[in-house]
Amino acid sequence: MCFDSVIFDFNGTLFWDTPLHNRAWDLFLENHHITISDEEKDRVLHGRHNQEILKMLFGHDLADEKVGIFISEKEDIYQKLVSETGLKLAPGVENFLDFLKRTGIRFTIATASGIENVSFYFEYLDLGRWFDFSKVVFNNGVIKSKPDPEIFITAMRILGTDPGRTVIFEDSDTGIRAALAAKPGKVIRVNSSGRDDQASELLTISHFDQV
Repeated sequence: MCFDSVIFDFNGTLFWDTPLHNRAWDLFLENHHITISDEEKDRVLHGRHNQEILKMLFGHDLADEKVGIFISEKEDIYQKLVSETGLKLAPGVENFLDFLKRTGIRFTIATASGIENVSFYFEYLDLGRWFDFSKVVFNNGVIKSKPDPEIFITAMRILGTDPGRTVIFEDSDTGIRAALAAKPGKVIRVNSSGRDDQASELLTISHFDQV
């Protein structure tokens, strides 16, 4: 099969920042005297919108104004950690993006991150070298959270691509469920953890030079 479009999840896929997100959540939760297990982190935190996460943690009657305050608090912690570590794009990503751009293949990002982090990534990582900001699909407070496929379906529509000719790159179980439900031609799992215990029937890579 021939593919002419690519959609990337971002966190844990193009940018291996999961430990930093976990640390930021730990610090945020410590500030609010909340403790959750590692298993709960995997189930609650990854691939979901901040609004959904916070209402799961604090209760579904949490006021929208408070949600906004909590999001700013947590993402300020996270962005500070990223800046301090100097974390860069995942191994092989820059070469792969250069290849896509050079060959005219359409591509974009579909991420559960909000605008505050997407804007940060574009500045911190100079993503404008490859990506059109206006075509990035992110958590705008309206689009449904993964595992609903809406975010990937929206990205396909923005790219003007045939789903059957689209490849989606994802890392989290929640994101992979969303990607498969969008019915693309191919889903590729990115193993950013380095663990060998994550059995998958999907094609799996640990370096973008493997694509």
